[in-house]
Amino acid sequence: MDFLLDFSYGNTQNSRSIMIDFISRHARFFLPACLALMISACQEDPSRHLDLGNWYLHKGLLDEAIMEFREVSRLYSGDQSQLSRDEFHVLGKAHFKLAIAYTKKNWWDYALNEAKQSFDISPTKDSHDLVGLIEAKIAQGIDS
Repeated sequence: MDFLLDFSYGNTQNSRSIMIDFISRHARFFLPACLALMISACQEDPSRHLDLGNWYLHKGLLDEAIMEFREVSRLYSGDQSQLSRDEFHVLGKAHFKLAIAYTKKNWWDYALNEAKQSFDISPTKDSHDLVGLIEAKIAQGIDS
């Protein structure tokens, strides 16, 4: 910040040239830092989409919730053998919540498919029970 002390308050032309010279000399440091910051800010976080989908689902905004849960699935659509334990948990939860959203829209076939995917990814009692409940509703003849 010593460059600020070099400015002469009476001569604005000299001050501008000093500032332009400073910026041009240090731009090679600022540009990569700004670029790295912008790239890291643009990376999507599946957990954030899961949380937003949960909020939409809680508020009854089913279409928005479905879009967010599908986005989690899209972001993890690559090689699932490369996923960490936490990522598997997030993906399984997204399919589980997507199944619930589909049941609220009475889209039973889609809900069953998502519930089965949830159970395949993260075999929990909740996802097993959800598969059973959806299969029972379909067996009762509820329109899909």
